[in-house]
Formats: sequence, C-alpha cells, structure tokens
Amino acid sequence: MYTQAMDTLAREAKSAVQAVKSPEELAREAAFEARIDAGEFIEAKDWMPEHYRKTLVRQISQHAHSEIVGMLPEGNWVTRAPTLKRKAILLAKIQDEGGHGLYLYAAAETLGVSRDELLDALHSGRAKYSSIFNYPTLTWADVGVIGWLVDGAAIMNRCRCAAAPTAPMRARWCACARRNPSTSARASMRSSR
Repeated sequence: MYTQAMDTLAREAKSAVQAVKSPEELAREAAFEARIDAGEFIEAKDWMPEHYRKTLVRQISQHAHSEIVGMLPEGNWVTRAPTLKRKAILLAKIQDEGGHGLYLYAAAETLGVSRDELLDALHSGRAKYSSIFNYPTLTWADVGVIGWLVDGAAIMNRCRCAAAPTAPMRARWCACARRNPSTSARASMRSSR
C-alpha cells in the first residue's frame, strides 16, 4: 500500500556522484546497522546515515499525507450517512485520521524537515500518498471496506519499524490492534449494515 515511489533512492543514487567513505564513516555505519540488527530504536537525535534519514522522512511524510488524504473519501459521506449515529462514527474516524496525520508530520519535523516542505512536496507531486484513496466510494459499504483494508495494512506496517520518532504512536496502535483488531474499521463496517 505504501510502496509508491519506493525506488526513488535507487534512482537518485544512480545520478549522484558517490563519495568515498573514510574508515571512521564505515565504522559508524556498521555500528548503526548493528543497533538496528539488535532491535534498538533509533531516536531522531541519534546519528544515522543521511540516506536512512531521507528515507525515513519520505516514509513518515507519505504516511502522514495518506492519513490526511484518507479523510477525503470518508468526508464525502458525512452528509449521506444513513443515520445520525453513523454520521457520528464517521466524524470520529475522520477526526482520528486528521490527528494521526498531524502526529506523523510532527514526527517528521523531529528529523529536520519542516511541515511546509512536506506539504509543498505533496502539492507539487514530489511526494506520494496511498493510491487507494483515489478510488471512488460509491456506496456506504465502500467506505467501510476501504477503511478496513487501509487500517489493517497500516497496522501491519507500523508494528515493524525501528524508527523511534513514531514509537509512542506505534506502541498504542499495535497494543490496540492486538486487543481489538482494526477497531475503527470494524465500527465503519458495523455502520454499513
């Protein structure tokens, strides 16, 4: 789901002139890789190779963009939801998506990029978001199905990451998913009946 433009780094590496690394830099990268292999979290203030930081910013910003853009298909259904209860459930889910996006933008900012830069990249087409949000939600059931697919995939992706800037949010999501898988999607699905 979050694989759009994943080969950006490879394309950039081909066009960039590769600098020769000193033995100190090689040792620093080896120590960094050892920390990841040991399962340690990498904090935003920790040293990391520039390509790792750049990839992390791209992945977090793409996730943040997907959260914000993900509100759009659901938002189209607020006025058309069949009952007031279903409208309230949908509004709560939309509010959650917006909060997740803002939290992720804040996490990306800890890595040295501004929110304005992230949004400019999205608006100019240099940054991507999950393409599932481009599909129309023609029926009330489509809203629930897309929510279920997106939330389930996102939970699986979030629970396997070494980046500490998103660790508090990820820990809450993963614990919630173990107790009650895809709560918001199930609420949407219940509402589609």
